[in-house]
Amino acid sequence: MSTVSQPALLTVPGPIAFQGMRGAYSDLACRNAFPGRETLPCATFADAIEAVHDGRAGLAMLACENSLVGRVPDIHTLLPGSGLHIVGEHFQRVEHCLLGIPGTSLLELKRLHTHAVAMGQVRGLIAELGLEPVIEFDTAGAAQLVAGWGRKEEGAIASELAAELHGLEILRRNVEDAEHNTTRFYVTARDRLVPEPGPDVMTTLLFRVRNVPAALYKALGGFATNGVNMTRLESYMEGGRFTATMFLLDTDGHPDTVPMRNALSELRYFSDTVQILGTYPRSPFRN
Repeated sequence: MSTVSQPALLTVPGPIAFQGMRGAYSDLACRNAFPGRETLPCATFADAIEAVHDGRAGLAMLACENSLVGRVPDIHTLLPGSGLHIVGEHFQRVEHCLLGIPGTSLLELKRLHTHAVAMGQVRGLIAELGLEPVIEFDTAGAAQLVAGWGRKEEGAIASELAAELHGLEILRRNVEDAEHNTTRFYVTARDRLVPEPGPDVMTTLLFRVRNVPAALYKALGGFATNGVNMTRLESYMEGGRFTATMFLLDTDGHPDTVPMRNALSELRYFSDTVQILGTYPRSPFRN
């Protein structure tokens, strides 16, 4: 994967926080996006956000969507009130490895440990080897458990980094069912780091339309008439109320350009709430 391209991010001091244990795919994403930078594991997304606020980290890498399982729900509810701004994005290819105690053969494996999402991505491997799936709280945590047990009948699905950190052997690489398995991450910071207007800039925002007929159609019409490309639109309930639907929108473009300014003006006219979460460079992964 390509490293994050915005030069301003490289000047932000401190580690980069992520949700998960060392060796998790989020940890790997941080290391790939910011080579050589210290990473800070956090138990939850909220803890990663708090680490930036209290100065233990300069940035936080937060998973927001996956090509197989879709949206990461917590981010949509946490980001609006977090006080952090999206300043970059990173796409991390998820390459699952089958890990075991050094010297283990595939025939010796009986049980497979990993996170529930990862387990659903290796069904072919489970059927091929006749393994008993055992759900764990985290992929890197599963690797840690297998290393601690030291039993050849126990295997884990986790990253190459997790194997390295816990002294496990990679018994087989790329065991995932789908080759396109990729997770997108928001890079967030306390301060806005807005790039100059240009062709490779994105804006992410939240909005809630007014309760009038065809409000969503009218609110989004300005993007079409002004030639602003929308790359992602998702809805989710606000506060558990069926009548209060929020929308997350990713668009190509910078708010200071005329087309985007006109599109946002029309969006605001038909919306009760519009909150820009960040304007940032497009990842080279999109090209």
